Amino acid sequence: MKQSREIKTFIFSQYFSDGLKITLGVLLPSLIFYQLNLLSIGITISLGAFTASIADNPGPINHKRNGMLLSILFVFLTAILTGLINKYPILTGIEIILLSFFFSMFSVYGNRASSIGTAALLVMILTIDEDAIKLSGVWGHALYILSGGIWYMILSLSIAQIRPYRLTQQALGECIRDVAAYVKLKADFYNTKSDFDDNYKNLISQQVLVHEHQDSLRDLLFKTKLMVKESTHVGRLLILVFVDIVDLFEQTMATHYDYQAIRNTFGKTQSLKQFNSIIIKLSEELENLSYYIISNEKPIKLHDFKPELEKLKASIDKVEESGTNGLVLKKILINVRNMINRLDKIYSYFNSNYISGQIDIDYSKFVSHEDFDFQKLKENLSPKSSIFRHSVRVSLMFLIGFLVSKLFPIGHHSYWILLTLLVILKPAYSLTRKRNIERLIGTFIGGIAGALILIYVEDQTVLFVFLLIFMIGTYSSQRLNYTVSVLFMTPYILILFSFLGENNINIAKERMIDTLIGSFIAFFSSLVVLPNWEYYQFKNYMREVLIANYKYLHHVAEELAGNKNDVISYKLVRKDVYVSSANLGSAFQRMLSEPKSKQLKIKDHYKFVVLNHMLSSYIATLITNLHQANSIKLDSEHIKLIRKSLFSLSEVIKKIDSPEFKELEISLIEPNQDLIQANESKLLKEQLELINKLILDISKLSQT
Repeated sequence: MKQSREIKTFIFSQYFSDGLKITLGVLLPSLIFYQLNLLSIGITISLGAFTASIADNPGPINHKRNGMLLSILFVFLTAILTGLINKYPILTGIEIILLSFFFSMFSVYGNRASSIGTAALLVMILTIDEDAIKLSGVWGHALYILSGGIWYMILSLSIAQIRPYRLTQQALGECIRDVAAYVKLKADFYNTKSDFDDNYKNLISQQVLVHEHQDSLRDLLFKTKLMVKESTHVGRLLILVFVDIVDLFEQTMATHYDYQAIRNTFGKTQSLKQFNSIIIKLSEELENLSYYIISNEKPIKLHDFKPELEKLKASIDKVEESGTNGLVLKKILINVRNMINRLDKIYSYFNSNYISGQIDIDYSKFVSHEDFDFQKLKENLSPKSSIFRHSVRVSLMFLIGFLVSKLFPIGHHSYWILLTLLVILKPAYSLTRKRNIERLIGTFIGGIAGALILIYVEDQTVLFVFLLIFMIGTYSSQRLNYTVSVLFMTPYILILFSFLGENNINIAKERMIDTLIGSFIAFFSSLVVLPNWEYYQFKNYMREVLIANYKYLHHVAEELAGNKNDVISYKLVRKDVYVSSANLGSAFQRMLSEPKSKQLKIKDHYKFVVLNHMLSSYIATLITNLHQANSIKLDSEHIKLIRKSLFSLSEVIKKIDSPEFKELEISLIEPNQDLIQANESKLLKEQLELINKLILDISKLSQT
């Protein structure tokens, strides 16, 4: 059943939908013009459609439209310019240097702008070959590409208008799957046989994925007028589910305690095993919810948690009867129960024709805004900018690739060297290395598979079916798994060239050789030409995450002082913690892929990432406990600890390249005379002591 669900989830996912859409947009012009005996024109139009699809990234429909329009414009102008000068190698070399630098700098404005630059560079590479424009001429070639881009944009926007909520549903389902995986990893902390270091590595890695999906989903939900302004039933449903999932994710972080101490104290009891079991089932329930949302079906619950919750409570009661203080276990039980209740609340949304819930909020505060002004580009025109260094590297390597293809012609498709460089070269060494390996594996396995198909399959109809399958596979997996995408792409290209009358074996050999040459140039450049090592930027990520955690802890101080912050300001602070933590974790992962000689202070950086994750989780736990308590009794020790923690954290921030950082004002905290259970007061003190200890450990690390 699980395998069938996985297959169905993929078929209904945004990846497969995009694969079908791009395949239709690219293939249809060629099929139509083939029937008219004008296949070369059809292929040129298909090229225009494909370049437009590169900028068709997930996001609000107005962003997709603007991105594709700009892509079509830049692609059209690039096709004209390249077509006019491709007879003159010196002018072409100058164009390669200037345009590759110019379009690579588009990364300053984010992923969509970067995709526009990639599309323009792709057309430049394919138009360098004089044969590409021989039949239709410069202007004809450019106009056919223009028409292909317009055709694809109309197709994409039409599908988006017909099913306006589908992309958001798919993205929401993917986001919930990531949260489910995160929850499952949290269950390992209650498994006494699991390794703490492995748990944290996996948890930090998964947190990066959760943030990426949450961030793209925020754009889809909160930048789309249909969702926010019109308040349709489906729009309200998607927003409320997302808000509750983010809150549930915080509650997952809020079940974070001193696990080593918990194992030492309760490891021999049944309570930890029961926590492990129930949290795993909670992750299964989340995955079940994601399946139904992606499949666009009404969700059906998988588990009844009530018996297990009662059994767990009885187990905790036995612990206390034995004379051991089980308050920590009770707190964890409350958090788990709250997570289950929130999940039940989400299920209830799908069983009602009217959804109650407050969504009249200024959601624009929760999404990032890109300013497309020249000043931002100007600020990055410096060797200190990683994007500037990457752009210089791309322009130099493109020139070298072009010279190699001209001086050592291996075949008629030596532009594949430049295409390899285009897809492999990334700003960070680790990303370039990863893409390089994926490209080589996919090309060689796909090349062998494609050659075998062409050798043993002669029927043109069967070959066309293979072509269709490989096209869908290529475009469905290009954002999901690049190795699989290239594995499908290589036989797809070989079959395509076979329809054009090319020698199949020679084409396969040529592609493999050109890929090897391009891969070598890309790998060499990432090591030697203005390399961008993560170590030199890591302090920036450290500073950002410490500032975010400082504001998060300041929120706790305000709560302890009795000053209730509004929900929006709290959630914005929480979002900053998630974003900065994910950026830090992602940078550390990239560092692990770099040469050992460049992994400076790698153990200290790993400790910092783990300590930061623990700090964020402890603060989240403290906030949750504060919200759950009816009254709080603050004594002088509590006040001393919270002030000491904030002061220590501010000092660490100042030492990490932020001397201008100013402490936030804290309302005067006076001892509260309300009575509270002694155990609650003791737990509050223990949590504050843990936070203070973590900050002191972070301070020591930052000084090394």
